[in-house]
Amino acid sequence: MKKKDGDAPAPAAADTKKKAPPQKADIPDTPNQLAGEEDENQDEDEDLMYGHKDDVVWSDKSHALKEAEAAAGEDDKIPTHGKDGKKLSNKERKRLQKEREAAIRAAEYEKIAAKNSREGAQFACSQTAVNEKDPQWENSLDINVPNFSISAAGKILFKDASLTIAHGRRYGLVGPNGRGKSTLLKMIASGDLKLPPRIDFLYVEQEVVADNTPAVEAVLRADKVRWDLMEEEKTLMAKVDAGDETSEVIERLGAVVEELTVMGADAMEAKARRILYGLGFTMDMQTKPTKMFSGGWRMRISLARALFVEPTLLMLDEPTNHLDLNAVIWLDEYLQSWKKTLFVVSHDQDFLNSVCQEILNIEDLKLIAYKGNYDSFKKSEKDRLKQLVKAWEKQEKRLRELKKSGQSRAKAQETVMKNQKREAGARSTKKKNQAIAAGSETAEAAELIKRPKEYTVQLEFAEVPELSRPVMEVTDVHFRYSPKHPVIFDKVDFGIDMDSRICVVGPNGAGKSTLLKLLTGEVDATRGDVRRNPRLRMGIYNQHFVDRLPMTKTPVEHLRDRYEDLDYQTCRNRLGKYGLEGHAHEVVMRDLSGGQKARVVFVDLSLQMPHILLLDEPTNNLDIETIDALVKAINEFNGGIVVVTHDQRLIEECDCTLWVVEKQGVTVWEAGFDDYKESILAELEAEVEREAKVRREKLQAAAAAKAEKLARLSKKIKK
Repeated sequence: MKKKDGDAPAPAAADTKKKAPPQKADIPDTPNQLAGEEDENQDEDEDLMYGHKDDVVWSDKSHALKEAEAAAGEDDKIPTHGKDGKKLSNKERKRLQKEREAAIRAAEYEKIAAKNSREGAQFACSQTAVNEKDPQWENSLDINVPNFSISAAGKILFKDASLTIAHGRRYGLVGPNGRGKSTLLKMIASGDLKLPPRIDFLYVEQEVVADNTPAVEAVLRADKVRWDLMEEEKTLMAKVDAGDETSEVIERLGAVVEELTVMGADAMEAKARRILYGLGFTMDMQTKPTKMFSGGWRMRISLARALFVEPTLLMLDEPTNHLDLNAVIWLDEYLQSWKKTLFVVSHDQDFLNSVCQEILNIEDLKLIAYKGNYDSFKKSEKDRLKQLVKAWEKQEKRLRELKKSGQSRAKAQETVMKNQKREAGARSTKKKNQAIAAGSETAEAAELIKRPKEYTVQLEFAEVPELSRPVMEVTDVHFRYSPKHPVIFDKVDFGIDMDSRICVVGPNGAGKSTLLKLLTGEVDATRGDVRRNPRLRMGIYNQHFVDRLPMTKTPVEHLRDRYEDLDYQTCRNRLGKYGLEGHAHEVVMRDLSGGQKARVVFVDLSLQMPHILLLDEPTNNLDIETIDALVKAINEFNGGIVVVTHDQRLIEECDCTLWVVEKQGVTVWEAGFDDYKESILAELEAEVEREAKVRREKLQAAAAAKAEKLARLSKKIKK
């Protein structure tokens, strides 16, 4: 293996894969690899596909809900022709009819739930009454909701909570899975949670439509005012070129050009391209139609549109899940200088530390605000938990004393609540009542302090006997998916042992996932050898393993079927330790969320007792506490680790060596992770600046020609 000491990697390229079912040797990894042999006469560019067909938009929805939503959008008519264009026989159509009816019956409940979800009927949201004629509220760019409650499908997520967001600040929203983080953003985006009218907001939730619109144009179209003016300018210029030089046309053309100049329209395309490039789109990819990109890539275009428009309030839900490490590094840097309000849900602690100025944590159905970044929040939360424990212990002691004195349980609780209310009253009752009447505060229902519970998750990988070196050996490996596809690896040599801690990084399409497939044996080297110790047990985690869980079995059934010696209670205990709620242990897999299924896979991994863990984006469906537990489990594991991840904390905390996949090889980045981040940013900036310089020269020439033409036309009018 080659070694590298701080050399910058190549600029990000596309992760391009063949648009076909994921089979052993059918998935290309680079933008030059063509998919599609369906129509040999079709233009070559039309056959390109950026991203694998399974690279869909990240979602934590259950398999059942996804099926129901897909079924809800289907045409009820049975097709007369198959997907290959051939006419279906009556027998084939009858079979399709039966399958359709069975699917409808099986998914009826989920279809209703999905429909309700889309229409907002699944959610109930209430808030303090707003005086819409209040000038202060009408003109405010701050968000102040003194009291709101939200429930979803009968489950209370927020009760008498308050939300305060100051304009121009960057907020992180955190809390365990299932506590309502995404739901809160959706309630704001849907208008169910009412905000002042001056606050325009964007919630990045869905990928852009797959059509013939080039990626860069899809971003530019997001600024409708500018786009409409640009289109009008083209129309007016076409009229002039056709000989229409009436004063009305020329005057309007001058006004449009002036308006575009004032808003700095010429610089907007450079801005759009800079954002797209930072998110992983090469200059060539930016000109390709959106239909050539997978769902994950189109989600990046949606993110680029939001960053381009710069709304007053930008809401992002797990933005790093759609990105690779290089793009996360760029987005992290870009959002640090975000001037407007940002409200982001993320499991990436480094990202939250770099970007956020305040953290809102969901605790006991309330939003608790903490100043500072994520690390500051964790320290403050720890102190707050200690205080709550002391207050609860004091309360319980007083309750025991009152019961001993002869009071009933109910009377003792009533006495304690009255005392707590009296102690908390720092303001006069009159002032408090006035504030409640004005709507700036809400009446507090007296209640006992609940026993504080710290949400914890425990993951572990069993200690395994050491294997002789090398555990895995890659010798002079050459790989391509087929003779017509480009070479991905050539003359690659390295070894992996049980003390290896490796993070595979590199530009999109360079072959990071392909490298893992070579190691696991999912694909075979074209030339060379991949040798494995015959006693080696590999623990493999990727999204496909999560999706391939048996959908009709419960987690307990699945694990006990795989491990005969695993008794019922031990199985449930382990699932509980890994953060899967008790009720979910006996729920079929198709009804579990992505995060819940991920925990089942991690339990399965631990029971395999692997010598080497090969993990492909293991953090995508996990909350921060579970990622903490994963980091701890990896550090305590005596086996080897090979991971592809965008989570910077996992890389640093696990003391991973960076292996950069690029230029058909694998090289060690000796200078460390911070140096790698700096090199990525420098490389991106240099490439963008080079392209921008060329574009500026063209724009200046075009602007000079346009100015000369307008001056000539103006003289004609004056004559």
